[in-house]
Amino acid sequence: MQLTLDLDSEVPIYQQIRDRIVEAIARGQATEGDPLPSTRQLAADFGINFHTVNKAYDLLRQQGVIRINRKSGAVVRRDPATGPPEAGFTDDWEERMRVLLAEATVHGLGLEDVMRRCETMLTEFKETP
Repeated sequence: MQLTLDLDSEVPIYQQIRDRIVEAIARGQATEGDPLPSTRQLAADFGINFHTVNKAYDLLRQQGVIRINRKSGAVVRRDPATGPPEAGFTDDWEERMRVLLAEATVHGLGLEDVMRRCETMLTEFKETP
């Protein structure tokens, strides 16, 4: 799994790390049990503070995407094919989606355009049974 960050972006670095890891899992580039780089290693690779990486990993842990063990470090906890989402996920996801769709509407994207873009993006991700 290779992460790409835009250090000049307005999106906080910890959020970019979180987003890229979720995308890698969805694409099948990281699967359940796969180790993630240590916070210090990833921070050194990007020349950022390890607390920034730690914040991203903690967010992923809270969201049930990774587990963190003192001995084994951070590993992918969930594979998209392992079953239904955990309790509460769908409600939180729908709220975030509502905001994104509102933004699309405010900026003039129509239903067909939004649906086409969603379909295109979903096909990028790993097919799950």
